[in-house]
Amino acid sequence: MKQTEQSQSMENPLGYKSIPALLRGFAIPSIIAMLVSSLYNIVDQVFIGQGVGYLGNAATNVSYPLSTICLAIALLIGIGSASRFSLYLGAGEKDKAARVIGNGIMMMIVFGVIYAVLVEIFMRPLLSAFGATSEIMPYAETYSRIIALGMPFLIITNGMSNFARADGSPRYSMVCMLIGAIINTILDPAFIFICHWGVAGAAWATIIGQFFSFLFAILYVRKFKQIKLKREDIYLNIKESLQTASLGMSNSLNQVAITFVQIVLNNSLTYYGASSAYGQEIPLAACGIVMKTNAILLAVIIGISQGSQPIIGFNYGARKYSRVRNIYKLAITCNLVISAIGFILFQFFPRQIISLFGTGDAAYFEFSIRFMRIFLFMVIVNGVQLLSSNFFSAIGKPVKGLLLSMTRQVIFLIPLVLILPVFMGLDGILYAGPVADGAAFVVTVVMILREMKKIKGLEMQAA
Repeated sequence: MKQTEQSQSMENPLGYKSIPALLRGFAIPSIIAMLVSSLYNIVDQVFIGQGVGYLGNAATNVSYPLSTICLAIALLIGIGSASRFSLYLGAGEKDKAARVIGNGIMMMIVFGVIYAVLVEIFMRPLLSAFGATSEIMPYAETYSRIIALGMPFLIITNGMSNFARADGSPRYSMVCMLIGAIINTILDPAFIFICHWGVAGAAWATIIGQFFSFLFAILYVRKFKQIKLKREDIYLNIKESLQTASLGMSNSLNQVAITFVQIVLNNSLTYYGASSAYGQEIPLAACGIVMKTNAILLAVIIGISQGSQPIIGFNYGARKYSRVRNIYKLAITCNLVISAIGFILFQFFPRQIISLFGTGDAAYFEFSIRFMRIFLFMVIVNGVQLLSSNFFSAIGKPVKGLLLSMTRQVIFLIPLVLILPVFMGLDGILYAGPVADGAAFVVTVVMILREMKKIKGLEMQAA
């Protein structure tokens, strides 16, 4: 049996190819795909800021949790299925791998439609909960009702992108996202500045781009290389779905946690902003810009994480533990270099970054610059927690991944956002970010060192 497993792993480049070459081949397309995905919101923010103003930016910030919840669903199914797919491939069980993919496709369709319907029904209560003021609500509702129509396309595209990457086609995954982003970038200025459709134009540009990405992504159903997907594999099975959800949970709940953080931040900023010199709208608009700018850095880190996932999962399934440890170390090193560049940009060039998102008065720039410098001060260590939680999911330990994914957002950041402003006012919200980042980093280091010790023990037993 052991000899069979070894021969299976040798047939797949994931089991024997150079680790730097593998990570480069999988991570770079993943990074590009994630950056492109982030551009949907960033491009909207830039053009809306230039064409509508900071109230339009505040509106997209208020509606942003709808997109993060959508991404959470996509990650629950996409990462969960891809992790199981990689583990089964590493163990040489291709029939089970095919059933995982088929079930994942059905999960994406069902979840996508249900989510879009619920958003349309409960739109106004949701936007109010997300922090929309009476002045911002008309912009937010116009934008959100349109983008909700594209939620099923977004879920299926992101899920199929993960499947293609796990199947050894990272470039196909990248192109899925690239098609939509290019279309969105072309249509945004046309709809906003030429047609004068305002936030509605940005929303229509977004879902048109998502639709064409969806069309390209769904074609991969017939292009799998490692498995032959049959019609009978594509069905919804409750047991399969629960197992998939267990491995995708840490990534998904990390996005859900980001949503809760955004809601708490929005409401705290409007509450404490009302009694400050900045008012309600300036802190809300500034928060949207800072969070979406940081999302670009996170997109790179998530790309590294997703690029390493199939390599880690396959080699762990094939019991090649030394390769598992080396992949993780290389991914962390790349992350630290990228995060250091982000830190430099956020600390030394905040005004230039914020200026890309439109104009505002002196108070707007003053608060936005302080927000970026303080809230993102510990950004250099942020990716360690994200990569490590995904690492646990990739090796089939979802509970540890889930716990780790909750540390920064739920366990530390949300309580700090609620507690610190009581004593420090609006500044307390700003300082909650770096304190939470530092605490989450310490917990991550402790957990990952313990796990690496266990993996080294397994490596010695397998030798």
